[in-house]
Amino acid sequence: MFDFSIVTRWFDELLRQTLGLGNFSAILIECVLVGVAIIVGYAVLAIILIFMERKVCAYFQCRIGPVRVGWWGTLQVFADVLKMLIKEIFTVDKADKLLYYLAPFLVIAASIGTFSFLPWNKGAAVLDFNVGIFLVTAISSIGVLGVFIAGWASNNKYSVLSAMRAAVQMISYELSLGICLISAVVLTRTMQISGIVEAQTGPWQWLIFQGHIPALLGFIVFCIA
Repeated sequence: MFDFSIVTRWFDELLRQTLGLGNFSAILIECVLVGVAIIVGYAVLAIILIFMERKVCAYFQCRIGPVRVGWWGTLQVFADVLKMLIKEIFTVDKADKLLYYLAPFLVIAASIGTFSFLPWNKGAAVLDFNVGIFLVTAISSIGVLGVFIAGWASNNKYSVLSAMRAAVQMISYELSLGICLISAVVLTRTMQISGIVEAQTGPWQWLIFQGHIPALLGFIVFCIA
């Protein structure tokens, strides 16, 4: 497997030695580029998964799905994004505007923060801490707070009830996910995500094979949750 840290070290040396930038300037440029890469990768992955979801749901419901925009409906997601961008932004009457506008940012921040921990290649993880699993579960739980704040800030009892239902549902899913992640930590003896990935290198080194039937059941529960 290619060690992506070679590229990052080369770029760091390019900024510091070749261009002669200081420590603060080099770190600032690296952080900006990494942030842009995360947002672009997150957007591309979202476009692909949304398209796959709509096609799979259409198959389950015995219908064609999006086919009007682009070949086989591949541009439908871009059309939906354009439609959302030109819509009017309004606030619910008597709503708490600060919390009302803060809620979506919390949900997106939780999703992008979790996305930052994914090790795409050796040395290509943006955030790789020795307690990565703990941080992933903690950051992903912020999305539940965003959903509940959105309902609370709407100043409507039905919105609050709906938000409470969604929050309880998400928490129940996170409990199942957490139990499955604990099994991975037990089998690999590390909470570092890159270490968990490296422990599964090889044709028969996946945790669903190492942990036998309990690990296979945990894998199924994780996919369902």
